[in-house]
Amino acid sequence: MAPGRSRFDLDDIERLFRDAPAAVAWLVGPRHEYRFANDAYLRLVGRHRLVGAAVADALPELVPQGFIEVLDRVYASGQAHVGNEVAVRFRRSDGTEQQRVVDFVFQPVRDDRQHATGIFIQATDVTQRVAAQAALRESESKFRAITNSVDQMIWSTLPDGYHDYYNDRWYEYTGVPYGSTDGADWNGVFHPEDQKRAWTVWRHSLATGEPYHIEYRLRHRSGAYRWVLGRAQPMRDELGRIVRWFGTCTDIQDIIDAREVLSRSREELERRVELRTQQLLQAEEQLRQAHKMEAIGQLTGGIAHDFNNMLQGIVGALEVIRKLEAAGRTTSIPRFVDMAMNSAQRAAAMTHRLLAFARQQPLAPQRVELPALLQSLRDLLRRTTGESITLAMELAPDTWPTKCDPNQLESAILNLTINARDAMPDGGCLTLRTANVELPATQVGPDEFLEPGDYVKVTVADSGTGMPQDVIARAFDPFFTTKPIGQGTGLGLSMVYGFARQSGGFATIESRMGEGTGVSLLLPRHHGDAAEGPLVRPVTELGRARGEVIVVVEDDEVVRTLAVEALRGLGYDVHAAPTGPEGARLLNELGPVDLLLSDIGLPGGLSGKQLADAARASRPRLKVILITGYAQEALDADLLAQRIELLRKPVLIDVLLRKVQDVLKAE
Repeated sequence: MAPGRSRFDLDDIERLFRDAPAAVAWLVGPRHEYRFANDAYLRLVGRHRLVGAAVADALPELVPQGFIEVLDRVYASGQAHVGNEVAVRFRRSDGTEQQRVVDFVFQPVRDDRQHATGIFIQATDVTQRVAAQAALRESESKFRAITNSVDQMIWSTLPDGYHDYYNDRWYEYTGVPYGSTDGADWNGVFHPEDQKRAWTVWRHSLATGEPYHIEYRLRHRSGAYRWVLGRAQPMRDELGRIVRWFGTCTDIQDIIDAREVLSRSREELERRVELRTQQLLQAEEQLRQAHKMEAIGQLTGGIAHDFNNMLQGIVGALEVIRKLEAAGRTTSIPRFVDMAMNSAQRAAAMTHRLLAFARQQPLAPQRVELPALLQSLRDLLRRTTGESITLAMELAPDTWPTKCDPNQLESAILNLTINARDAMPDGGCLTLRTANVELPATQVGPDEFLEPGDYVKVTVADSGTGMPQDVIARAFDPFFTTKPIGQGTGLGLSMVYGFARQSGGFATIESRMGEGTGVSLLLPRHHGDAAEGPLVRPVTELGRARGEVIVVVEDDEVVRTLAVEALRGLGYDVHAAPTGPEGARLLNELGPVDLLLSDIGLPGGLSGKQLADAARASRPRLKVILITGYAQEALDADLLAQRIELLRKPVLIDVLLRKVQDVLKAE
């Protein structure tokens, strides 16, 4: 260093402040004119140059925000002013405004007589830090809200095992003051006999990183000790280091009580098991009832509207028929009979859709060539979509055959076409395409898996409005619809999904807002004979009875009366009973019986299937037809093996009579 030269000259100092990472400026005089402003300061305020200009002139937007008054006060008083996390609006050089959050200091600069000659400004932009802190606070708030919304006790610790968080359930359960169990004080709430064991297991988990799992007794707010199950898992960073532990405590006193019951004498065991079972059944029934009420709340809104319309059509038509008959105007009656039948058939269709969603509808699967089926639907789909929508078919010539119910598949395609049409109110393009796909084992639900193998994919795609992700997530839910009330039941897509799953396949949705939607059905490939198909029997005329004896067992009086009257109308000797036991009495009292026609679900503790089995014990050649409103009560294949026919409600009287005659004629 040259003689007489100071350690730093003015150029060094200026260069030091110019390159400083913080925003630095120097104001002089009572007008606060800029003598110096480094690059960081210019970037902060959004200006290219400031030296020589007064603050109020260079940054006029600071005037209404009160910063000039603060500068005046600092200059006049000689006292520094510190601002922490202060929101400041700056007008950029391009005229736009931007708000930043700043930590700053206004430090007066004094002369030798300690008079203020200017102000030194040092500022730091903390916008990102403040935003991150706000995000952290919001994240912590959400975390607390989530943990406080569950029934379990939830806790968290630092990597060394220091407990620093418990949710509200912990304090409600234990009754201890908030914060009193932080650190290691949680062990004091344990039963004295469990404290050492709990510490040993916990220290082992902390040392090895293995999950924490233990049963111990915890002091309840009532003063009694109850057994709980403690679990905890470590949370690790990208390097595998443990950064936090999250754990739960679950009350398992009921399970422990059940274990104790099993260790007691048989008599005491039976007594306590019976009592405990009743309690558990009641609790389970209450839970099931709560789930039912939640489901009913969703179902009734969708069902009630449509079924009320259907019932109105039936009831109204019957009322008009009654008045027309009383007035002698019988020629108009057939029209209203047709109206009532139409409403009843719509109600039956609604039932089938519900069964399709539940994957319990009766299906008649057969080999289906998808391209041929889609081509056969072309004219129907054109009429359905209208002239403003272009219909395109991209059918792969080598599309594999599949095996499914063609009628249900046609219904699914039509449902998807109607949805696509409604998504294109101003017109567009509807595309049906097929493809062959090979899939590995695929999880399609929490407990559902799609078997690996060959699948045939048929897609109905539109160029319409598209769906947001939250709608896609619920699209297959029953009675979920985005359409106005009265314009959709919300059963269309759920029926499509249920049909696909019941057929051994799956359904998917791909959509983007403004870019259209594609719904795909994946159906298993069929390797059977091409000539395979359903047997179509010619329709036969109804004939007169030849003295056959029929026993009808049906608890619904209207259904029972209709069946009896229709059968007697053909000359059959019909005997009826409303319950299983009464049906059994009839069969025991009567002599030869040719046919048992029974509902499966009957009151009295004896089902239709049980009644048939009991009757065949003494009449092995007795012919049986069972009727049900449910699909899960019996499998067609099982009944067929026992020479039992099955009809599903609602069934037309004409169909019932033909089935009776076919069964009686069969050997």
